[in-house]
Amino acid sequence: MADPVVRWQLISPRPDDVTRFYGEVFGWTVSRANALGYRQFDSGGGSPGGVWPAPPEAPTFVQLIVQVADVDAAIAAAVARGGQVVVPRSVLPDGEVMAILRDPFGTTVGVMTPPA
Repeated sequence: MADPVVRWQLISPRPDDVTRFYGEVFGWTVSRANALGYRQFDSGGGSPGGVWPAPPEAPTFVQLIVQVADVDAAIAAAVARGGQVVVPRSVLPDGEVMAILRDPFGTTVGVMTPPA
């Protein structure tokens, strides 16, 4: 089976404004009841999403998070094909292992494994 997209996030220097906009337009609710205080949307659909703050000079963009069997192997495969590591392998408070990569074309994507 291919590695699925399991989460998405909007990255923005104005996370509260972005959260409010999507909540009002689509009726999505947001919760910050998680270990990182992450603005997580309940859109009533499949993969969960949310909003993550970016530096003031950064553009707003959508980032996909792909579940992989091994974050280190995904990093190695991306780097071998011209990708770069933007955020190194990290263990999040809930036990997920995650890294953010940039493909050779400039798009960032997260890779993660669920908590053990």
